[in-house]
Formats: sequence, C-alpha cells, structure tokens
Amino acid sequence: MKYKRILLKLSGEALMGEKNYGIDPNRLDQYAQEIKKIKELGVEVAIVIGGGNIFRGVQAENTGIDRVQGDYMGMLATLINAMALQSALEQNGMFTRLMSGIKVESVCEPFIRRRAIRHLEKGRIVIFGAGIGNPYFTTDSTASLRAIEVEADVVLKGTRVDGVYTADPEKDKTATKYDNLSFQEAYEKNLNIMDMTAFTLCQENNLPIVVFDMNKPGNLKKLIEGEIIGTLITTN
Repeated sequence: MKYKRILLKLSGEALMGEKNYGIDPNRLDQYAQEIKKIKELGVEVAIVIGGGNIFRGVQAENTGIDRVQGDYMGMLATLINAMALQSALEQNGMFTRLMSGIKVESVCEPFIRRRAIRHLEKGRIVIFGAGIGNPYFTTDSTASLRAIEVEADVVLKGTRVDGVYTADPEKDKTATKYDNLSFQEAYEKNLNIMDMTAFTLCQENNLPIVVFDMNKPGNLKKLIEGEIIGTLITTN
C-alpha cells in the first residue's frame, strides 16, 4: 500500500447527492462502502467532513447572523454529518470513534490527540467533527491540522472533480488537469485547492495532498494501492 494512515477530507455538499439539501442516504452508503474497501486492506483511516449541506458559517453574515455565531453553527452542522457517516460506517460493519472539537459528551468524545492515535492503532475509523472548536477556521484547516496531529501520511481531499485543473472544468471546457504540482506552483498559479491556512500547514509540515473524485467507485482504493488518481501536491 502507498499509504498506511490517511486523513480523508469530505465535503458536506457531497453528501447531498442528487438532493438540493441535507443528506442523501445512497451517497452516504456509497462512501461507507468505499471506505470499507480500504479498511479491509489494513489502512488506518481518519475523516474530516464539512457541513455545507446544512449550514456554512461564512454565509452567516448574509443572513444577519454574527460571523462567530455562524461559525459555531457550521461546526454543529459538521457534527450532524459526522454522526450520519458514523452510523453508515457501523452499518457496514466497521468500528468507529467520533471526536469533537467542542464538548458534546452525550454523542461523542472530546478530541484528545493521544487517544485519537490509539483508536487508529486499534483499527477504528476516527471521525473528527466540529472543526477545531474555534471560529474562523475551515474544515480544510481542520483536516490539515488533524492530519499533522495524528501523523497521517497524506490528506486525501475527495471532491466531485477528478483533480486540480488550470481553470474550473465545469465552466471552462479548455481547462487541463495537473497530475502533479508543488505547493509553490499551486500558490503561484493561484489554484483554489484549500484555504491558505490549510495549505500552508501542509506545506510547512511536508504533508502531501491528493485531490480526487470521491464519487467515482473504486477511486479511493486505487489511490491507496498506488495508482495515479487525481492530482498530487507535494513540497517538491
């Protein structure tokens, strides 16, 4: 296997599937089955999931809600998605632990780094909900930080696009895909891969990022087995 311990970053919007809002149970089950395939290979899996299908903190100010309050609402949205994903994974026979950046003792554990690593070592899938517990930080930043904390080999950013392109491929048909990029190239080309905080964390800690299409069956397993899927961003 190319990677032993991974941090899988999923977007909340992806959970909508064919719906306009909320959680599509079919998409949830699809993701659970894809994750099960790599778990059966012995990969240690940590997951961070967004909350954009329910609420996005950065949009709060447009509704008159204070930005900080909106960010906390967004954290709770990620927790709802994390609980849904936890349930789907367990229904598919996997052992999980949900850890939260804010205290919600009734439904999950607080994030403790050593405990998270121990869960991974014991073969449990660890889902990190509620961001890092502070406003003004995105779930991309959470994914980068948690990946560094649990000593993951890579951040796998699952999207609906099969990699990083020169332009938005959904809007520009002439856009071409990158197979490999350095952090410096991505910065100079102003490619919107992650927010700058998340991106800088990965760069400074020499943590590679792979952007790939999570919705295509088998992609995640192929990545783990070493196939060139999506776009790899590294220090060199």
